[in-house]
Amino acid sequence: MSLINNRLVVKTGMSKNFRYVLIHLFFLAIVVACVAQAQAQMPTKTASQRLVLTGSSTIAPLAGEIARRFESLHPGVRIDVQTGGSSRGIHDVRKGIAAIGMVSRALKPDEADLQAFTIAQDGISIIVHAGNPVITLSRKQIADIYTGRITHWNAAGGTDARITVVNKAEGRSTLELFLDYLQLKNSEIKPHVIIGDNAQGIKTVIGNPHAIGYVSIGAAEYEARRGAPVRLLSLGGVEASVENVRQGIFPLSRPLNLVTSSEPQGLVRRFIEFARSPQVHDLVRAQYFVPVNAD
Repeated sequence: MSLINNRLVVKTGMSKNFRYVLIHLFFLAIVVACVAQAQAQMPTKTASQRLVLTGSSTIAPLAGEIARRFESLHPGVRIDVQTGGSSRGIHDVRKGIAAIGMVSRALKPDEADLQAFTIAQDGISIIVHAGNPVITLSRKQIADIYTGRITHWNAAGGTDARITVVNKAEGRSTLELFLDYLQLKNSEIKPHVIIGDNAQGIKTVIGNPHAIGYVSIGAAEYEARRGAPVRLLSLGGVEASVENVRQGIFPLSRPLNLVTSSEPQGLVRRFIEFARSPQVHDLVRAQYFVPVNAD
């Protein structure tokens, strides 16, 4: 009996230890499951700290510089800047593809569902090769060149060379403002070359002494100051310059906007406030734009 009792005692002891282990493992499993569920329901740090901007190729270089400075001040934040034109910026914000759209013009009446925040002012300049003797064109001359009524430079004070007309692609706000200024429809334009962003337009004119195009004043003046053989033509008797945009006297000026689908909150709000603050005025001026709220 004692042997049996001893055996029973041993079995009973093992049974208690086993039950203890099972209970411990059961509660541990519950804790792990709760933690996993909480993590699954919580947005990841990477996702919550990523910001996507799409749209205007005029704004994109400036937005990229502002983004890099913002990231340096906010470790863990990642800002992705993509181009594609102002129309893409509008579309992507409405569809929720991008948190912020870059739109290099004022919003239209049918875009009242969006909110715009101006980060700089810019103008649109007619550009020719620096070797072209033409220094100014009237609005009618520009319209006649772009509609094919004037085909050679000697009809506008230049040499007897055929004009290469460079036009912007659909969806670009620069095209919309240019057409509005000339009171033309895009279907009336007779282009030889169609380009997307400002850099393409400037490169095309640099590579063709007989070309004419139109781009951001900021982009053109930036390249001209660095020795690119491109000339900005006066418009309406006013020199195409950042200073005249700042003074509000250049006839073809525009706001550079960051656009959202609703009142910005959180990271979006902080970035927009930063992009409109004096902390980035040096970046705005370095891109040859006019800062907002600056003396």
